[in-house]
Amino acid sequence: MIGCKCEVCTSTDPRNKRTRTSVHIVMDGLHIQVDAAPELRLQCVRENISTTDLFILTHSHTDHITGMDDLRRFCELNGGTALPVYSTQVGLQRINAIYPYAILDKPLVKGYPAFSLREMPTCLELPQGTIKSTLLPHNGIDTLGLIFIEKSTQKKFVYYTDCKTVPHEALALASNADCFVIDGLRPQIHPGHLTINEAAHVALEIQAKQSYIIHLTHLSDHSKTEALLPSPVKLAYDGLKLDL
Repeated sequence: MIGCKCEVCTSTDPRNKRTRTSVHIVMDGLHIQVDAAPELRLQCVRENISTTDLFILTHSHTDHITGMDDLRRFCELNGGTALPVYSTQVGLQRINAIYPYAILDKPLVKGYPAFSLREMPTCLELPQGTIKSTLLPHNGIDTLGLIFIEKSTQKKFVYYTDCKTVPHEALALASNADCFVIDGLRPQIHPGHLTINEAAHVALEIQAKQSYIIHLTHLSDHSKTEALLPSPVKLAYDGLKLDL
């Protein structure tokens, strides 16, 4: 937090050093980037991410969309082709408004981004597996909740960021996930996000083998907060890597 001297902002625990929320998923060799935080370039450099085959925007809020210009590097690494970009209708409209120069079949000039916009279906079938989507309510708009099922292993990874509630359909789709990731902004109630305790309750209902809470603010110290969570629910942190 800018100008903040609280216990978390001044902590030496690297798990308390938080950039905005993005996730990179590899499913049978297919590289999928979900959301583009303002720090996306720094995140990719830090984690040595050099490939992205498709991009999914869960929703159009600033902290998830403003790093998309840095996807230009993946267009170049992929041979100068447009990157497939999936989102809701509202998300695609917002991308059009912010990045009109990138809505092309190929980059305008070498090194520029190019996006092939596509509305996210309820079930996206790919050679490497399936990505299902469901809508989650968040601050007057819908966020895409995503369910990834890898073809070779049938492992299920569920990613529900930025939501106030998890509707019945979304609960059913996430049931018995190998890994469940859920939005839990802070201990206090928020009009558009689950609290940490609410997120933990949803995670227990899902009965995933492992669950992680994301989208944390500086109001939660990692070690102290995680110690209060029920097993197997944990807090995510920048740089966390999972192998399912």
